Amino acid sequence: MKEDFLHYLWKFKKFEALNLKTSAGEEITIVNVGQYLELAGPDFFNAQMIIGNQKWAGNVEIHLKSSDWYVHHHENDQAYENVILHVVWEHDTAVFRKNNSEIPVLELKNYVDSKVLSNYESLVSPKSWIFCEKQIKEIEEFTFKNWQERLFFERLERKSKPVFELLETTNNDWEAVLFCVLAKNFGLNTNGEFFLRIAQSIPFSVIRKESSEVENLEALFFGYAGLLDSEKEDNYFKDLKSRFSYLRHKYQLDENSRVAVQFFKHRPDNFPTIRLSQLANLYHNHHNLFSKLQNPSTVEDIYKIFQVSSSIYWENHYQFDKVSPKKKKKLSKAFVDLIIINTIIPIQFAYARSQGAEISEDLIKLLNGVVPEKNAVMDKFIFFGIKPKNAFESQSLLQLKNEYCAMNRCLECAVGIDLLRSN
Repeated sequence: MKEDFLHYLWKFKKFEALNLKTSAGEEITIVNVGQYLELAGPDFFNAQMIIGNQKWAGNVEIHLKSSDWYVHHHENDQAYENVILHVVWEHDTAVFRKNNSEIPVLELKNYVDSKVLSNYESLVSPKSWIFCEKQIKEIEEFTFKNWQERLFFERLERKSKPVFELLETTNNDWEAVLFCVLAKNFGLNTNGEFFLRIAQSIPFSVIRKESSEVENLEALFFGYAGLLDSEKEDNYFKDLKSRFSYLRHKYQLDENSRVAVQFFKHRPDNFPTIRLSQLANLYHNHHNLFSKLQNPSTVEDIYKIFQVSSSIYWENHYQFDKVSPKKKKKLSKAFVDLIIINTIIPIQFAYARSQGAEISEDLIKLLNGVVPEKNAVMDKFIFFGIKPKNAFESQSLLQLKNEYCAMNRCLECAVGIDLLRSN
């Protein structure tokens, strides 16, 4: 048993609330269980109850055993001086305040129905993937949909934090922030951090000025990616290297910011050469990209903006000096979907928050038009009867698995709580 189960019991009064008595035999009448704030200090604040003939207002602390009070050194913490009731599963020792007055104890195990306990044990018993895997599909649709919405915005909150951090380093230039986030996501998992460092090494004012010539953007991107450091016979390589040297001196750019991008384990279409060229062409084709992506009417509008290919040279190359069969290397719909999920939606969410605007329904509507991701987590949910219809639902399921199921936070999850109530 874990303490969070006792928090659940107390918060929702899942015990026989009538005829409660302290370990000393005094009657307890709960007026208000208090607020569960999950902060430092006692578990429930501003509770109200009558113990004996005295009405009390204060805090409630919950432990598996009353001796945990001393294990956690609460006797030395002033924050616990206002505890009016110590709720425990098992009472094994008396607990005293600093003035030597004993804190009343409620031993909860005497008042919990065996069925509630068995439901909890059933929910958290070890299983192959998630605790509720055999029951999750039984959750009422209304409950599950509401929970998915909260999960989705929890995930967006996390994704928006790096956006606000970038905003501070770019003098509140949203176009520059978008450039950095786009670069990171063009690099995917392997090169994402490298691409971000490249984007941060080039002032966005330089990108604005040089975007009329795509070769200049490629020179900057490839130069900071360390792809122009060697000597090659290839004329395009020589041209980019010459441009990079000129631009670096023109704008007095940092010479020591180069990174080493990775080709290993990538399919050729995801090689950093191809993705950097596509990113360069995106900014060559679209000025004021942030403004264009702020209020698209539909997903199709975004797809039109991202109808981008690599430069002509890369149609028959994946690396310098190595000719390959000719192929037009356009951004795929699946890749643009990832950009929508990981770049555009978080940027729109962060910008709306900075402006005090409410666009929750717009974001959900946008992602309802994007197909769900395909990955091992989605495969498992589908196996257990939960099939996402769109990216809004798949993003919610990823949040559920990573932040609740994987952390054993069943009693903070609407699914877990619903199963405990209904079993």
